[in-house]
Amino acid sequence: MRKASQDPSETDQTPPANTFTLELTPAQAEALKTYLERHNYLPREVPYAAFAYARPDMNVAYYPRRHRLVVQGKGARDFVEFVLEPEILKSASLGYEEMLSPEINQPRLGVDESGKGDFFGPLCTAGVYVNAEIVKALKKAGIRDSKSVGSDQEIARLAEIIRRTPGCVHRLVPIGNEAYNRMYEGMKSVNLILAWAHGQVIENLCLVSYQMQPPPTRAIVDQFASTEATVQRALKSLGRQIEVIQRHKAESDLAVAAASILARDEFVRRLKQMGEKYGMNFPKGASEEVEQVGREFVEKYGPEELKKVAKLHFRTACRILGLPEPPKKEWHGRRT
Repeated sequence: MRKASQDPSETDQTPPANTFTLELTPAQAEALKTYLERHNYLPREVPYAAFAYARPDMNVAYYPRRHRLVVQGKGARDFVEFVLEPEILKSASLGYEEMLSPEINQPRLGVDESGKGDFFGPLCTAGVYVNAEIVKALKKAGIRDSKSVGSDQEIARLAEIIRRTPGCVHRLVPIGNEAYNRMYEGMKSVNLILAWAHGQVIENLCLVSYQMQPPPTRAIVDQFASTEATVQRALKSLGRQIEVIQRHKAESDLAVAAASILARDEFVRRLKQMGEKYGMNFPKGASEEVEQVGREFVEKYGPEELKKVAKLHFRTACRILGLPEPPKKEWHGRRT
């Protein structure tokens, strides 16, 4: 179970202050449904929701694909604090965030990347500095992990809020496709590329630490490698002067969530520019649609040009170019 967070709904249409998003286990979801039925909440139809109920001041919807509960409306906060947490989750966090996690207001850097799983487009890594005042401003604005944001337009809106937040220093390190492919040819590892990019962002932020009040004492990054040494080795002199903490699901930290928004916004912007240059619409991810667009691109511009728009170590590239796929490597670590 993850702590309650104020977060816009699936459609990003409800003001963040009156919307809460939580993760429920299947057993917790079933217990909640029983509670709502017994207390005469009105059932309602919501697309993709396993169940949804309402009362005059609140709506509740549970989405099973992400085990995601969305509570919206004027009565949402009271419902989470006085019903959901004590009756269903059996824990209290809403209203006690600073007491339970005092580090949420400490000055720090958050780093995250976008484009790692996208065949087309660059790898973009962003870093963001936050302190207590910045955390308060970003929470109020509804900043959250980019993966929970439903549209590129909303990503752009949130990114602009982050950039305009006073004192919120940020830096970006984009790696274009040609540079990315050269790096992979030499390193033979996505994790090493990620470590280099994260280390560079941390170094760039440390270079302007005089703009941060108070200066950060640590940096939070998502744990993409099996050992922390991978990132530590990539740090330069200034980056080694602060503590670097690698966490699974680090995007739950607001600094990392803000970095994820800026990284995604930069990725989307550059992918769009690339499409305008070649007169094509490059889809995200690595789907059958991506393969079809890749074949159309190669037919139009030739196989040599593919390295300028795509990550060639993806198996997708072999299928597009009609090459045999390499044998699958044995999986090590949590993320590769």
